[in-house]
Amino acid sequence: QVDVVESGGGLVQPGGSLRLSCKASGFFFDKYIINWFRQAPGKEQEFVARIHQSTRGTSYADSVEGRFTITRDDAKNTAYLQMNFLQPEDSALYLCNIDGRLMGLGEYWGQGTQVTVSS
Repeated sequence: QVDVVESGGGLVQPGGSLRLSCKASGFFFDKYIINWFRQAPGKEQEFVARIHQSTRGTSYADSVEGRFTITRDDAKNTAYLQMNFLQPEDSALYLCNIDGRLMGLGEYWGQGTQVTVSS
């Protein structure tokens, strides 16, 4: 059974840090691109970060560039999003997307983990 589970969210003060995890089970995600998206209440879903499967190349939204870092550990079937210098506008539900469509594979989403940045 395929499953994607995010964890690591919570309440943090402005300027603080959190590390989100995205763990996949039921398949090996070494051939998949890993994306993080976020969605705040009343706003469109927003791309946050991406890491490619073979080159480990990364890309980030302008709003998080220099503050967030995406990594992956294929041996653990887990991806991470290190978030530093968090600001209230970073508050959102953070969603992990595992995308294998370029390789003719499936696409999977987790249920998300909530991040709230507030004093």
